[in-house]
Amino acid sequence: METIFFIFEIQYFFMKNILVFAGSNSKVSINKQLATYAASLIEEVKLTVLDLNDFNLPLYGIDLENEVGIPKAVEVFLEHIKSTDGIILSLAEHNGAYATVFKNLLDWLSRIDNKLWQNKPMLLMASSPGGRGGQSVLEIAKDRFPRHDANVVATFSLPSFNENFSEEGIKDKSLSDVLTQAIQTFKDTI
Repeated sequence: METIFFIFEIQYFFMKNILVFAGSNSKVSINKQLATYAASLIEEVKLTVLDLNDFNLPLYGIDLENEVGIPKAVEVFLEHIKSTDGIILSLAEHNGAYATVFKNLLDWLSRIDNKLWQNKPMLLMASSPGGRGGQSVLEIAKDRFPRHDANVVATFSLPSFNENFSEEGIKDKSLSDVLTQAIQTFKDTI
């Protein structure tokens, strides 16, 4: 019996840690649902799912930074990035760009370390209720994130979230197949 426990402990020790979050502060975020679902399809990993509501940050400004410094929550978030083996991130799209809460987090994080993504393999996704599936914000991120040391290994866009997603997952087989391939690429790099 002790040998079995020991083997389990060794396997757990070598288990990959995946950081999962959405670039949204909505309590019913469709992007958090998508990111969490995608992560659930990866076996034998430890998932750390973060909610941006737990990292309540003041609106970034240089005057504020000079007055009060970097909030502790920013340091905690960066430590999550540093200690992970890979990142699954799904971005909300507001008016064709990042949600304000996510852009604010990026601004704060970059004040500690401009290479904030730490070259961690990333599955970058977006979804929206509309037919473009957050493609505008996804394109912005694919262009911008590598400048902050992102290693975007796969991307996925889910259009018409309410029609294409349920508690069981992605309803459309062709979209589901695209996500499966993106997840496999991500798994192969972590």
